[in-house]
Amino acid sequence: MKMLHEAWAALGPTLGVLEPLRFSRDQWSVIDRLHSNFSDREAQTRVPIPLARFAREAADDIARQARRFDGVTTEYVDDLWLAERPVNGPAERLADYARLYNDDVDRMIEVLFPSARYRKGHYAFGKFTVPQPHGLHTDHSAEDPSAAGEPICIARIGTLGTHYVAGDVEAYDPRTRSMLNALRYWTSVPEGEPEAIFEELLQKQVLGTIPVDHVMLMVAGNGSRDAHVTQHIAARPPAGGVHSAFFQRQYRFT
Repeated sequence: MKMLHEAWAALGPTLGVLEPLRFSRDQWSVIDRLHSNFSDREAQTRVPIPLARFAREAADDIARQARRFDGVTTEYVDDLWLAERPVNGPAERLADYARLYNDDVDRMIEVLFPSARYRKGHYAFGKFTVPQPHGLHTDHSAEDPSAAGEPICIARIGTLGTHYVAGDVEAYDPRTRSMLNALRYWTSVPEGEPEAIFEELLQKQVLGTIPVDHVMLMVAGNGSRDAHVTQHIAARPPAGGVHSAFFQRQYRFT
C-alpha cells in the first residue's frame, strides 16, 4: 500500500478548498482494506472516517453565505445543474464552493478507490428550522436496486453536526436495537420516547458525532447482508433555527 499512502500525501497542493488529513495507523488499516475491497463488511463497520477539512477561510465564507438565506435551498448536482452553471459563468458563491468540493472529493476518491465513479450529489444551505431530527437513515441508490456498499462523502459547515451509529449495528443487544428503531421511525418504543433515547444513545456513545467543517467517508447503498451501510441522523436545530450548509457526493463502482 506504499503507493496509495504516497499518493494521498501528495494530494494537498492539487486541491482547491479542502485540506487532506493525515490518517492514524488504525484509520490507514481501514482505508487499506476498503481500497482493496470496498465490500469488506467488517471494515465498513469502522467508518465514518474523516478524509479532509475545509480551509478555514472557505468554511467561514460558506457559513457567511448561508446566513443570507432565511429558508433552506437544496441543489442537486446533475446535468441540468452543470448546464445552468458553466465553469466560466456568473459568480454564484455557494455553487462555486460546491464545484470546488465536488472536484476535490473526486480527486480524493480517485486515489482511495480508483474504480469508483460519480453517482449523484447535492448540497443545501440556509436556515434549518425543522423541530425534530430527520430520522435515523441511510443514503441509498433508488435508481440502482442492485447497489450494495458504495463510498459517499458528506460535510456540514459551521453548525448542525451529524450523528451516526458507531460500530456494527447487528452486534448491539435487542434493547439497543429497539432504541435505534425508535430513532429510525421517530416513534415511542418500550424503552422510551425518541427524544430521551437520542440523548441516552449519545451519552453511551452508541451514537458518534461527525465534526463540522470536515469531509467524512461513509458507506451508502441499498439493503444487503453483505454490506454495512452507515446509519446517521442530523442534529436537532435550536429553537428559532440555525444557519448551516451541507455537501454530499456519492459514488458507484464500475
